[in-house]
Amino acid sequence: MENCQAAHRHALSVRWGECDQQGVVFNAHYLAYIDDALETWLRPLRARPETRDWDVMLVRCNIEWYGSLRSGDRLEMQVAIARWGRTSFDVGFTGSSAGRPVFGALAVYVSVDKESGKSVETPARVREHLGAPVDLIGRHRP
Repeated sequence: MENCQAAHRHALSVRWGECDQQGVVFNAHYLAYIDDALETWLRPLRARPETRDWDVMLVRCNIEWYGSLRSGDRLEMQVAIARWGRTSFDVGFTGSSAGRPVFGALAVYVSVDKESGKSVETPARVREHLGAPVDLIGRHRP
């Protein structure tokens, strides 16, 4: 994967139970991998008092597969902001294993007030932490 300073990096090892009868990762698990990567990236924000009332909700996710993963494979992911809106933002995800592209995904999230669940403007601290938009997916396609 191309080095991208603005991207968050996340890695995991595929477990046997995540594979289907064909011996490859069942497609629904990619959403869990994406969720885990985003949660890890957001973790430092959750500890800040000024962002404790802020959260995100997934609105849409498009995934494109370039290859498959098997039990024991190591998935290396990059995560970066792809677009900022006032209350929503797009996050790009790319995944590779042993240097070969496995998937690319684009997810749309909405900033929400944690208590009411209503959309709110994305706080400046969140924008600062997540950074400027980067086109990970365009760089990652095989």
